[in-house]
Amino acid sequence: MGIILGLAVTAGLVLAFIFFGLPLLRPQDPQGGGVSDNVAAGVSADETPTPTVSENEPAPEPEPEGFSKLAWKKEHTPVKGIYVTGPVAGSERMPGLIELLDETELNAMVIDIKNDGGEITFKMPEDMQPAIMGNCVRYIRDMEGLMAELKSHEIYTIARIVCFKDPLLAQSCPELALKDTDGKAITDSNDLAWVNPCSEEVWDYIIDIAVYCADLGFDEIQFDYVRFPVGSGTEKADYGVEVTEENKHEFISGFLRTAAEQLHEKEVPITADLFGTVIGNPTDVGKVGQDYVELASAADALCPMIYPSHYGPGVFGLDVPDAKPYDTIRAALSLSAQELSSLSDEECAVVRPWLQDFTATWVKGHISYGLEEVNSQIQAVYDAGYDEWILWNAKNNYSIVIEEETDEEEEEEQEGQEAEKEEE
Repeated sequence: MGIILGLAVTAGLVLAFIFFGLPLLRPQDPQGGGVSDNVAAGVSADETPTPTVSENEPAPEPEPEGFSKLAWKKEHTPVKGIYVTGPVAGSERMPGLIELLDETELNAMVIDIKNDGGEITFKMPEDMQPAIMGNCVRYIRDMEGLMAELKSHEIYTIARIVCFKDPLLAQSCPELALKDTDGKAITDSNDLAWVNPCSEEVWDYIIDIAVYCADLGFDEIQFDYVRFPVGSGTEKADYGVEVTEENKHEFISGFLRTAAEQLHEKEVPITADLFGTVIGNPTDVGKVGQDYVELASAADALCPMIYPSHYGPGVFGLDVPDAKPYDTIRAALSLSAQELSSLSDEECAVVRPWLQDFTATWVKGHISYGLEEVNSQIQAVYDAGYDEWILWNAKNNYSIVIEEETDEEEEEEQEGQEAEKEEE
C-alpha cells in the first residue's frame, strides 16, 4: 500500500510540472531569502537585463543639481570691471564704454539698477511695487535692447542694487522707514533716509527687484549698502526687534542668504559690497553688521571697498595710505586672505575688490590718481593672489583707455594685410 501511495504522489508532482511549467522547489539563499528572479530564470549576474522604460511612459528627467558656488567659482571668467550709472548707461556715452571693454582687458560692467537715491533706473512692469510707488526713472529707456547689446559683445553684466539706503521707499512706505524712538527718520550724512534692515518686507522689496534683473539676463546681482547705517542719531534707531552690536551681523547675513536662495534657483550668483575696514576689525563689524568671514560664506562673491583713500593715517604702517596705492591694496588683501583662511574653498566667496580710480582731494596728503596708480593697484591684486577687480569712478571717467596705434604699428599692420593677400 505504501509503495502505491508513493507512486501516486510522484505521479501527481510530475503532472503538476507538466501542466504548469513551474519549478516546484526553489533553492534557498544562504541568508534565508529566496534567490533573485535572474538566478531562478537561469540568467547569470553578468547578463542581467537592463531595465527599460515603457514606451507609454516618458523617461524621468534628471534631478536638477542646483547652483554650486564651487562650480561657479571654477567656471566663470574672472571679472575685470567698471561701474556705470543709470544715466550713463542710457546715454550716448554707452557705445564708447562698450568699445573700451572690447579693446582692453576689461570684461564686465556693474550697472546701477537701484541707485543710492532709491530710484529704479528703468521702467519696471506696472504691477511691481517700484512702478506702483512711482520709484522708476527711465534713465535707461530700452533695458532689453541694452542687455542684448551687452550680450552681443560678451560683456559680463552685474546689476547693482542699493539695499537699505532708500529715501524713496522710506517716503512711499513710512512704516518701512528706519526711525528713532521719537519717530524721526534716520538719515545719513547726505540727509538721505534709510529703511529698516531688519524688516522682511524691505527684504522682499529688494529681492523682487533682484529676481526681475535675473530674468532680464543679468549674470550677477550685486547688493550695495547691505549694512546698518552709521552716523549721528543712528544709535537711537528703533528696529522693532532687539538689535545690538553683537547680533547686527545676523540680520545682514540673513538677508543675503534669503536672497541667495531665490536667485540660485535661477542659477544667478550674488555679490555683497562691504567696507574694506571691516576686515579684521571687530569695532567696524559691530557698527555696520558686516562680518567678513560670515558674509564670505553667505555670498558668492565679496567686493570689499579697499580704496586707499578710505584708510586713515598710520593704517598698515603707512603715513598716508592714499599716497601708496600698491602698498595699501596689497596689505588689505593680505589681511583678507588671513581672515578667510578658516573657510574651505567650497564655502568661501570669490574676493573681488573695488579699486580707486578717482582723486580723493579731501584727503590730506593725497595724490592724483591716473593710469599709473590704477595699474599699481591691479598689480597688487595679482601679487596678493587674487585675479578679479572692479574700478570705481562716480562719473564713469576711467583711466584705462584704448591705446591708439602708432604710425609704426599701423604700418606693420598694413604690411601684414598685404602679405596675407599675396599668399592668397
